[in-house]
Amino acid sequence: MPGTNLTRDEATQRSQLIATESYQVALDLTTGPETFRTTSTVRFTCAEPGAQTWIDFVGRSVESVVLNGRELDPAQLWTEGRIALPDLAADNELTVVATGDYMNTGEGLHRFVDPADGEVYLYSQFEVPDSRRMYAVFEQPDLKATFAFTVTAPAHWQVISNEPTPEPAPAGTGTLDGTSEVEAARWEFAATPRISSYITALVAGPYDVVRERVATRAGEVPLGVFCRRSLTPYLDADNILEVTKQGFTFFEEEFDQPYPFSKYDQIFTPEYNMGAMENAGCVTIVESYVFRSKVSEAIVERRALTILHELAHMWFGDLVTMRWWDDLWLNESFAEWASTTCQAEATRWTDAWTTFGTSEKAWAYKQDQLSTTHPVAADMVDLAAVEVNFDGITYAKGASVLKQLVAYVGREPFRDGLRAYFAHHAWGSTTLTDLLVELEKTSGRELRGWSELWLETAGVNTLTPQVSVGEDGTISALSVVQTAPAEHPTLRPHRLAVGCYDLVDGALVRTHRVELDVDGERTEVSGLVGRPVPDLLLVNDDDLAYAKIRLDERSLATALQHVRAFEQSLPRALVLGAAWDMTRDGEMPATDYVRLVLRALPGESDSTLLRVLVQQVTTAALTYTAPEHRAEVVAELTAGVRAAAEAAGPGSDAQLQLVTAWAALARSEEDVARIRALLDGGQVLEGLELDQDMRWTLLTSLAAAGAAEEEQVAAELERDNTATGRERAARARAALPTPEAKEAAWVAAVEQDGLSNSVLAAMALGFGWVHDSELLEPYVARYHEVIERVWGERTHHIAESLATGFYPLAVATPQLRDTTEAWLAAHPDVPSSLRRTLAENRDAVARAVRAQAADARG
Repeated sequence: MPGTNLTRDEATQRSQLIATESYQVALDLTTGPETFRTTSTVRFTCAEPGAQTWIDFVGRSVESVVLNGRELDPAQLWTEGRIALPDLAADNELTVVATGDYMNTGEGLHRFVDPADGEVYLYSQFEVPDSRRMYAVFEQPDLKATFAFTVTAPAHWQVISNEPTPEPAPAGTGTLDGTSEVEAARWEFAATPRISSYITALVAGPYDVVRERVATRAGEVPLGVFCRRSLTPYLDADNILEVTKQGFTFFEEEFDQPYPFSKYDQIFTPEYNMGAMENAGCVTIVESYVFRSKVSEAIVERRALTILHELAHMWFGDLVTMRWWDDLWLNESFAEWASTTCQAEATRWTDAWTTFGTSEKAWAYKQDQLSTTHPVAADMVDLAAVEVNFDGITYAKGASVLKQLVAYVGREPFRDGLRAYFAHHAWGSTTLTDLLVELEKTSGRELRGWSELWLETAGVNTLTPQVSVGEDGTISALSVVQTAPAEHPTLRPHRLAVGCYDLVDGALVRTHRVELDVDGERTEVSGLVGRPVPDLLLVNDDDLAYAKIRLDERSLATALQHVRAFEQSLPRALVLGAAWDMTRDGEMPATDYVRLVLRALPGESDSTLLRVLVQQVTTAALTYTAPEHRAEVVAELTAGVRAAAEAAGPGSDAQLQLVTAWAALARSEEDVARIRALLDGGQVLEGLELDQDMRWTLLTSLAAAGAAEEEQVAAELERDNTATGRERAARARAALPTPEAKEAAWVAAVEQDGLSNSVLAAMALGFGWVHDSELLEPYVARYHEVIERVWGERTHHIAESLATGFYPLAVATPQLRDTTEAWLAAHPDVPSSLRRTLAENRDAVARAVRAQAADARG
């Protein structure tokens, strides 16, 4: 058998051979702490009687395989995650009895024990190929079927799946820990509609719940919001349900389709790898979105976007599903576009597209400039390719392109095309072509050429204004010059605006705006010829296009001196985004960028812009500055951030974010003393809440600066004996600036196996948090010596987390770049997903080295 890495060709051959009808899956969750019993009965047809195929299962053991009444030998059939099925009939019934493994990696059926009360919680996570970790299944999205689950579990648990939870029946006793007995019950769920296996779900444990109902076109739909018992005091279900109901109303109207499932539950689950997952009627969400401490408005807005993103998937992804993972981008990009549109038009976050441009597009631009960039419509040849494509192209660039498509065909024709698409393909599987056919009908536009330019080529264009000024101070000529990188030379059509901004009483005010189509190498902007030269000329005003922008010399000088003068946050974000691009591209010294942002921070009220600026300026100071004067720049940044934090409004969003940023940078005796005084209560910053998460922020700052010991971390963990406390303690311990602490983190995460996904991720953050990069220099060689073995031995998510989280990026030297480059040259045959991860690590260091050289010259 070829193994667990299913290829597209194999999936196509299997779906041509068989058609799945139904699954009956029985699970016993009372067999102990490591494994569970799983029995699948599958009914399917075969187009070629006598042929053979396979069914997928990854687990501890397979006890029994019965095909059409014949008992087969599992030892002869099951290998590398596949159970061979010989001599098929036209109509088949297969029963597989097996033992599955509970996971602690956030894949398959994840098992978590709450340190606060010892309770056990389970949840499933199946995207991309992990339903096979819970039951025997034909693991590919186009083999849809009905699924009926029967679950035996402790009687005091909540058991949640895709269909409404039935009344349980007594089922004797069982065990959770392998020793003591618990009363058991059995839940027999009704069959689902025809759906893909990756959106089936099981969540079980003593979850608390808040219930509500929402009126829909098909009648009232029950809603549920669940979380662990120890988090219930922090669950703001009212806000979550309000956003959910707004989404129901908007999407039913926009898609002209009633909500397709019988209920809608949202479960906040522990140790979650992603933001959320669109299981049909049973959405799982990372439980950091249950806010036990004060968070920024950017995070609250992000949670709302996540809620709407998963709700949009109930139609686009669950009702109509991609045939193969080639269209993963369409699935995710559509949900990004739809959720942002809903947020902007149906919730209080009316500036959601500004947030999208500030945050999501920055992610897309970064991803699109890596050596591993790919077309939006990627060529997903196998599951390994899919697993590494949950990236900024698949989500953010794809959504940006869809936004342009909406502008290109018109909002109403786009809406009408979507409605026809859902009506024609409900409960089926589709490709991009099926959507384009409907949009061509409703818009009258030919979309093949558009698709080729925007979806089938990679790379981001750069748009630069070229201005000629007459003797009278007016614009005598203005053009937008479009360029593309040599490796991705496609020039694309853009619909964009050019804005003129002038300083009026100290404010940068837009005095004129023209909108036009830009195409080819040079486009004349005749609408501004004869107008006075503005203080600042902004290409892509209002952020309509997906492209990097540059400023002319006069505009750049204005921006550097008056960045706080914009009356609105979007043009300020665009100008600062252009400066960041120039810094990353080695066109602006990182030191200049740091000083620009320091002028921009005081008074910034856009929460997402502030969050993004803090992230970018920290990278600029720590990684992009020339090593010979980095210490001075970091000290300047730290002082500026501290001053902005102390001047921020008491209790404000800015105060919270800036104190957190200052704590991450603090290393001088003065800063450390102030941080310690805030933690100990010797100094009070008016309005700053010293809640549990802020305590961990300040303590970890002290730990990284060498001003806290293991004993203090242990004492704080005793105070916060929770899952979050455990993760924050792991991060703080790994951040201690000693060779022993770094070695302990490395051994526990990389050389040993057993940490949960969330603890490992927290430890990686602490490992990479250094004020002296020499602490990580020994790991340059060690990382490259072990990474191939680590990749081969761990699950995909854990391997990827280790390969990125424990890469010693803080070193960021030519030596690290060259070592990774040499590794890539010496390992041409490793899995493509590992090569991609290492190439992206290498790219980040290479960019840093170029920026350092530019900063040294500047």
